Amino acid sequence: MDNVIIRFIERPVLENVVLIEGLPGVGNVGKLAAEHLAEELKFTRFAEIFSKYLPPQVLVGADGTVQLVKHDLYYRKGASGTRDMLLLTGDYQGLTPEGQYELSHETVRMAKEMGVTLIFTLGGYGVIKLVEEPGVLGAVTSVDLKTSLEEAGVVFLSGEPSSGIIGASGLLLGLGSLEGIPGVCLMGETSGYFVDPRSARAVLQVLSKYLGFNLDYSSLEKKAMQIDEITSRIKENLDETEEKERPEDLRYFG
Repeated sequence: MDNVIIRFIERPVLENVVLIEGLPGVGNVGKLAAEHLAEELKFTRFAEIFSKYLPPQVLVGADGTVQLVKHDLYYRKGASGTRDMLLLTGDYQGLTPEGQYELSHETVRMAKEMGVTLIFTLGGYGVIKLVEEPGVLGAVTSVDLKTSLEEAGVVFLSGEPSSGIIGASGLLLGLGSLEGIPGVCLMGETSGYFVDPRSARAVLQVLSKYLGFNLDYSSLEKKAMQIDEITSRIKENLDETEEKERPEDLRYFG
């Protein structure tokens, strides 16, 4: 088996294309955002990426059938005045540094062949606390991109993320830049403790404003409310546990 195999279902002809990546990561922000975007704007799947660098397993569907772990590529022709878009998502990232590089390199190579002139990668920015109204942190391959992104609501913090951008969200920008394709990473603030639909919504609100399309966020908000219920129950259980474990003699002192 080749290291990376790209299987085309169709080969769309696109112009002035932007590639948007949303793979699993902190808070699953990028993946949630990509899946919501694909569903709301009716993207069409056109290619699958298989690789020995992805986990050695198949996924079992609701009907009992199996399929290899893979990345999926979708496209959407832009309406009047908006750009054509490619969308990359999947269930896993590469397991090794070598795999991360090779998967990202092949994606950039294919993107360049398909006319991509701008790359957006989507992810989470861990803040180790629950965030009700997430902000969106940005990183770019060229300072020329910053002003228009700031106008769309992106915040740029000096040297942040301090540990860099790990995985596909970083490598697609770095390798894309080597090929002359500018890029942007949008990172929604998230605790990282749970899947974070509100952070995904914050990232998409910036992206939609910048690229000029509209989205309905009701399904993401429904998911966010379900997460709120879970976190509320966990907090209640922790409070009850702390109360039970507190020494009886100390309850009179406060």
